[in-house]
Amino acid sequence: MKLISRTVLATILAAAGIQQGASAQNPAIDGSISIKSPGNPAETFCLAESHDGILQTEGALPVEIKRTTSENGGVTTVKLEITAEKTIYYNIEQALHTGFSSGDCLFYMPGFWYRDNLRSPKTAPSFHSSRDWTVREDRLSSPLTGIYNAATGEYFTVLRISDFSQDAQPCHSYGEVILSGDTSIGFTGFSSGSGKADINFGFPYKETPASYMRKLTLAPPVYAFSRLDAGERHEIVWEIRKGKAGSWSDFVAEIWEYSFDKLQPAPLEPRHSTEEAKALLSKYYTQSFVDCHPLKYYSGVELRTADCKPNGLAETGFLGRVLLNAFNAMEYGQEHSREDLAADADEVFRSYLEHGFTPGGLFRERVYFDQNPAGYEDGVYSIRRQSESIYAILLYLDYEKKHGTMHPEWEARIRTLLERLLALQNEDGSFPRKFDDALNVKDPSGGSSSSAILPLAMAYRYFGDKAFLNAAERAAEYLETELISKADYFSSTLDANCEDKEASLYASTAMYYMALVEKNQKKAMHYSDLCRQAAYFALSWYYLWDVPFAQGQMLGDSGFKSRGWGNVSVENNHVDVFIFEFADVIDYLAATYDDLRFASISEIIRSSMTQLLPEKGSMYDIALEGYCPEVVQHTNWDYGRNGKGFYNDIFAPGWTVASLWQLLSPGRAASYFDRASATM
Repeated sequence: MKLISRTVLATILAAAGIQQGASAQNPAIDGSISIKSPGNPAETFCLAESHDGILQTEGALPVEIKRTTSENGGVTTVKLEITAEKTIYYNIEQALHTGFSSGDCLFYMPGFWYRDNLRSPKTAPSFHSSRDWTVREDRLSSPLTGIYNAATGEYFTVLRISDFSQDAQPCHSYGEVILSGDTSIGFTGFSSGSGKADINFGFPYKETPASYMRKLTLAPPVYAFSRLDAGERHEIVWEIRKGKAGSWSDFVAEIWEYSFDKLQPAPLEPRHSTEEAKALLSKYYTQSFVDCHPLKYYSGVELRTADCKPNGLAETGFLGRVLLNAFNAMEYGQEHSREDLAADADEVFRSYLEHGFTPGGLFRERVYFDQNPAGYEDGVYSIRRQSESIYAILLYLDYEKKHGTMHPEWEARIRTLLERLLALQNEDGSFPRKFDDALNVKDPSGGSSSSAILPLAMAYRYFGDKAFLNAAERAAEYLETELISKADYFSSTLDANCEDKEASLYASTAMYYMALVEKNQKKAMHYSDLCRQAAYFALSWYYLWDVPFAQGQMLGDSGFKSRGWGNVSVENNHVDVFIFEFADVIDYLAATYDDLRFASISEIIRSSMTQLLPEKGSMYDIALEGYCPEVVQHTNWDYGRNGKGFYNDIFAPGWTVASLWQLLSPGRAASYFDRASATM
């Protein structure tokens, strides 16, 4: 495909004062169209605009392209009408020249690109491999690209407006591809390699300089071509918005609010009531329980979707969430007279008290009973899994205490473990990401420090030891200084080292816990402000629209709606149900700041995330009822198998079940901290 050369379109946005020349005040727009004849390379033609809004090029084109613009409230709507004179296959592109120096700019594609993605490896989309990127719109939680000028505070965004009702299954995933049917998916992105920052957008999709096919695997670029028959017309609409924000954080917050207002996502009609959903999820506890090893556990990591058979792997936090699942099963079993569930959970807790700790007093995080030797562990431990395990046990101990049962052995174990973790805390308040049983640091990154704040705040509430609160406050200071104030959220997840959703989500949740535990109103409100700031970044990963699927793709055929589901990370480009109690955090912020958008997105998430819960008659390609899917592949990407519209063949329902259960159990944290409600 030929490269696009620059042709200034002098009148493209006259209503908004956008004229010839490339400056921050008066950006210019270039355009081009590529026409492909089957079996031949595409030809690219630069477009110029005549006075009647018709886009023209040297020589005759078998297509008429008309552009109209309108301005309302500082937002310019750009509409292209493309009418074919004969059957053609086309791809059309525009470039908005902001006039910003690229060195001053931070780049934003929500749920996929933050700043320059330099925390991501070279084998994922980032500035490591190119300063110019375009991607298909369904990779993004909103079909938008924004460029923020950190030197002046000015920004531009381009948002696609469409019903997004169709997609086509491509015959190839790279090169020039004629689509087999209609699609609603275009492309968006930016270029900055020339020293100036531009926003690139068009239709149908293309991905340059590389497509991203699976984890840490860049693939050749793809250029899709849409068919237009003689006399047929396509209409494509974008909104261009110019604004000013005081910081990168303010910019992300403002653009999330703008996108929410424009896309207007609505809650779904829930497929299940809370009780129905929990009854289905409880089937995971009965079907996954393993009692043939020293550790009793729920099998939930590295399973096959085709059979969900246990594989001998027990994991306490992160993916397996064995101890949190045990608490959920015990609580549900006691409340619903399910003695089987409560008895199994009791076996889990007893076995972990007896066999679940290392010689150094850490939780045995990840144990392989079916490997040689049986019970193999790699000897590397993480602040995240340790913290999530302590969190679950403190919920258990508090619940039991309220019902008249004390567990002094567990209390002693947890106090010892907490004291060991305090020895790991750095001078700046951070915790290392990974370490061994002797507390030798294996990964010093502080991105996971937020996970430690939850159990530290809970431990202060349970034990009354000020040392735990002091440690939580120091960790909160680190989060404020290094993550939230810099708006740099990274490395919270353990299977990637990049910009990710969980870093901002955990940071926001940690500040929520600090607001709940803090008795000084002024300090509590400061934590609430930090919670809100991080929440916008977490919410930026959650879809505000429904991506389309092609016929034959299971997710589309079964009616899946992506709104309310969150993308995962730059490395892992799929959606999932990672939410846990973040919906409670959003509700708290909605009440504290009287924020209707937060209240609405919480309702959307709660209504959407149980869509794919398998049950008889609606198994959604999962072998067993109640095993919520994990890797939901909503765009042209796969984790190794199956691709868009399906799941990977390996999944981890241990954490998905725990996440949905937490979503369906609102108010846990507020209740734990003896707050009447989650509002200030």
